[in-house]
Amino acid sequence: MRPIIKQLMKKDDKKQQYRINEQIHVREVRIIGDGIESTVMPTFKAIQLAEQRGVDLVEISPNAEPPVCRLIDYSKFIYQQKKKQKEMKAKQTVVNVKEIRFGPQTDDHDYNFKLKHAIGFLSDGDKVKAYVFFKGRSILFKEQGEVLLLRFAADLEEYGKVESMPVLEGKRMIMFIAPKKVGGAAKKPVETVAEVQEAPVKKAPQQKARKEYTGPKVEGEDFDD
Repeated sequence: MRPIIKQLMKKDDKKQQYRINEQIHVREVRIIGDGIESTVMPTFKAIQLAEQRGVDLVEISPNAEPPVCRLIDYSKFIYQQKKKQKEMKAKQTVVNVKEIRFGPQTDDHDYNFKLKHAIGFLSDGDKVKAYVFFKGRSILFKEQGEVLLLRFAADLEEYGKVESMPVLEGKRMIMFIAPKKVGGAAKKPVETVAEVQEAPVKKAPQQKARKEYTGPKVEGEDFDD
């Protein structure tokens, strides 16, 4: 076995995904590779062929019948696999979740303030989690909270679409709004989604969004009631 292959295997011993050369113990394998016609042969002959070509026998499909092996330089193979993973990761975009909290009797000034920020979040490609928090006996106003959220969704119709209608969970009535397509292509979400408890104050990036906000400018106002 070549020294460089031993170093690669030592470095990646615990997470090695592929068996190579003498690690392959099945009786026969199907070999593929550049300039090689797919064929089945005894494993020891496949290893010999790899040695003659100055490459390695790498098992890429162990569950096939027989297992499929590629004739390729192992270090080059690992490099190609890592490159593919990086390219796939680069194409993915994390979609953050921004939370906006209302009270069941939120006034118009506070409502417009939060609407402005929701427009900014959706324009940036973030998802909005809007919810009404009911304190104590204010749970009696749950219908009022639902009306408020539906109004919020209607006012954001140009920027986002309702992903889930208002649902009461304990003391919260929650609704999710996803951003519409940005720049002709929708952002692709990934499994890790960062939830923001207190949404930071942002300027809406679109001129149109600023026109929609008619209330007075308030410095340092918190999102919570």
